[in-house]
Amino acid sequence: MSMRASRNIYRDEVDFTALALQSPAFAKHLKANGQLDFSDPDAVRQLTKSLLQRDFQLEVEIPENRLCPPNRLNYILWLQDLLDTTGDHYRDDYDPDREVLGLDVGTGCCSIYPLLGCSLRPHWRFVATDIDDDNIQTARKTVSTNKLDSCIEILQTDPKDDLFPLSKLNVDRLDFTMCNPPFYASRDELVASADAKERPPFTACTGSETEMVTSGGEIAFIARMIEQSLHLRDKVIWYTSMLGKLSSVSILVEKLLQHKNNNYAVTEFIQGNKTRRWAIAWSWTDLRPAVTIARGTTSIPKHLLPFPSEYAFTLTAPTSNSPSTSTSSLTDLIAKINAELSSLHIQWHWRQDLTTGVGFAMQNVWSRQARRKMLNPDTRPDKAEIDAAKAELGFRVQNAMKVVVVVRWLKGTDTVLFESFCGMLKRKVEG
Repeated sequence: MSMRASRNIYRDEVDFTALALQSPAFAKHLKANGQLDFSDPDAVRQLTKSLLQRDFQLEVEIPENRLCPPNRLNYILWLQDLLDTTGDHYRDDYDPDREVLGLDVGTGCCSIYPLLGCSLRPHWRFVATDIDDDNIQTARKTVSTNKLDSCIEILQTDPKDDLFPLSKLNVDRLDFTMCNPPFYASRDELVASADAKERPPFTACTGSETEMVTSGGEIAFIARMIEQSLHLRDKVIWYTSMLGKLSSVSILVEKLLQHKNNNYAVTEFIQGNKTRRWAIAWSWTDLRPAVTIARGTTSIPKHLLPFPSEYAFTLTAPTSNSPSTSTSSLTDLIAKINAELSSLHIQWHWRQDLTTGVGFAMQNVWSRQARRKMLNPDTRPDKAEIDAAKAELGFRVQNAMKVVVVVRWLKGTDTVLFESFCGMLKRKVEG
């Protein structure tokens, strides 16, 4: 189970009867058989409001003429995992002290994502933009009602503005951008999509045209994001967006590959057994997310999935019936890994208590040619010159489940360098 799945309180269907007992306002909409009429906008709106109140202590009013925000907790959890596995300390874990600033593009009528993000993590802050006057007013009111003005700033933008207007936002850098863009290219496409569904959509609330429709649909919208990211580059660590159509994912990944981006992530969000959405993220930095976060869907062709950031191999310890012999031989193999990496011209730190080590290399220093260079005092570089921030390769080696060694790619852009390192380590340990 992924980090995200284990934290998603909505991975199973919502128990409407239990919710009705906790929320009298929701109970009014529940039918005698314990079901909800999803074609009733008021019922769906109240479901969202009651869940946010019960699970996050958030008070939200959703205007009748605006898109009802389904509970997109999945997206926030995925963003958390993206950031946690690409942190400066290479911990692959939540750093409660990390200050995070994100941008929500097109925040909607009540800034649902910033509200969720800030209620789950106290050190997260958001700037949220929208082009719609009414959305700006209701979003600001909702943020104030929930006493989150110090964490969330709502700004009105113009359709002609950049999607990531850093100067207008008065910020130099962002940790991430997020967006739930209009899915449809025209109102006709929207109507055709609704007609094709066998049952009314989960969000029966009527959205305004600016929330549902954009010229060229979501592909054109996110392609515009990709183009703008080419100029900002690493001023944003992760650019991300949700997608309403599976077919869009492959097209946008190919667009990233055309722009020589090889650090991206794709995933899918499944809400109960009804709603399925996808998401894409890309970074111009060299910090690599964990493989479960970057390759969170099997729905797209395998050749379009990101390069795996993990390499595992099994240690073949000498067989023996004696537990002490087995333990000592595994200890010997772990010592072998540590000795091998300590002998290389890399920054390497091994934690015996965690059977884990983290290392950084400025270049390939394990090839025959590189090793010969090391033998010559005149050409041997100084280990003190190794700078983790400028390293071409960052990695973690972990002894998992006693006999499995996992090499986690933490940093770098060169897939060949990572593969070469993994191959060398496997050969040395097995040899």
